[in-house]
Amino acid sequence: MKQRVITAVIALILFIPIVLAGGIWIDLLTCLFAAVGIGEIFIMKKQIIVSWDFVLALLATLTITVPVAFFNFLPPFLNRYDIFYIFIMLMLVRMVLSKNKETFDDVGVYTLSALYIGTGFHYMAAIRNVQDGHGLAILCYVFVVVWATDIGAYMIGRKFGKTKLWPVISPNKTWEGSIGAVICAIICAAIYVYLVPTGRNQLLMIFFALIFSIIGQMGDLVESAYKRFYGVKDSGKILPGHGGILDRFDSMLFVLPVVAFLGIM
Repeated sequence: MKQRVITAVIALILFIPIVLAGGIWIDLLTCLFAAVGIGEIFIMKKQIIVSWDFVLALLATLTITVPVAFFNFLPPFLNRYDIFYIFIMLMLVRMVLSKNKETFDDVGVYTLSALYIGTGFHYMAAIRNVQDGHGLAILCYVFVVVWATDIGAYMIGRKFGKTKLWPVISPNKTWEGSIGAVICAIICAAIYVYLVPTGRNQLLMIFFALIFSIIGQMGDLVESAYKRFYGVKDSGKILPGHGGILDRFDSMLFVLPVVAFLGIM
């Protein structure tokens, strides 16, 4: 517990000023997170990071992560997804050249991981840097909903949890904890939007907290599923006591794109 607290304090001391600053600083931070995240996928798969496979997967991930404006130099008929697809084709070519030491399944995992990780972290920066002046408030709203969900699930599940939610994937999660997490998220979101102007309809933001809480829990279960598949407890060790970047941002990677898709950013 002591190690977890120390890591959390240090991480927040570094993380909070960058979130407050926004701009290029959060763009760089999310690219760093994405790079570490795709690295954790390789480590879970017991693949070598110092390899062309990793370089191509990393470039594919960063292509999705960086701001859209980064590709303004491209001619009108090209966009970042075209560049992304080029890296996917190169990974497939690499599969042929490696004589199937790198398999089609491997390329599939790297492609899906690049989209999953890159899109989530892309929207963390995009939401913070939204031009209407409410980006910081909206991003912090997402943090409040996700963190309230995590805390509510843990506290209520620990005290009242009896009915297993999905024991095959995550044996410690319960329906009581899940429902309590949603209620906790809605209450915290209501308090937050009452105190902090987001430039969005308050009742709608409170309603969305219910949706985001459920989606965040699904993101948590998804990470539990692939960690169980690869037989690991944590996605990485970069955050002592907390695991890896994917462990800390599993819910965010699901929630942040939906925030954007719903037009809240």
